[in-house]
Amino acid sequence: MKARPYSRWISRLFILLVGSLAFTGLLQMPLARRYYLTDLPGMAWTGDFYFVHRLHYVLAALFLLLLGLVAANWFLAWRGKLALTGLGMARAVVIAGLVVSGAFRVYRNLPDVTLHPTAVLAIDWVHLTLVFVLGILALAALVGRRSAYAVRK
Repeated sequence: MKARPYSRWISRLFILLVGSLAFTGLLQMPLARRYYLTDLPGMAWTGDFYFVHRLHYVLAALFLLLLGLVAANWFLAWRGKLALTGLGMARAVVIAGLVVSGAFRVYRNLPDVTLHPTAVLAIDWVHLTLVFVLGILALAALVGRRSAYAVRK
């Protein structure tokens, strides 16, 4: 068994938050009622768009907190000891893109903000595309048994 260069709770919290964000993000499209997810016992909340939207924001805030903790640790303690793997670097770039496009989506949703419909569509498609790219990269890392973002130097 390999010793992890960073704490296991970081990996587990990351997977939990990314999975929850993907789930609540997809539910912001009218999928829950269309595919009868709301009919399942205990899943009626998935049909409440505003609740799911707010839950997505709360999860995104927790995700940003986790990213901040990891970034602070990277610059203060890990940078000299760990090196990003190729897939780790690719996923980090995609996550940075998701954070930026997510910030644009939050800005777009402010009450007094009006953007051109093409810009709104571009922001949505970039965010959705990056989610799928992150999923493909994570699947490739899992299948290739190279899921670590960083390894010891």
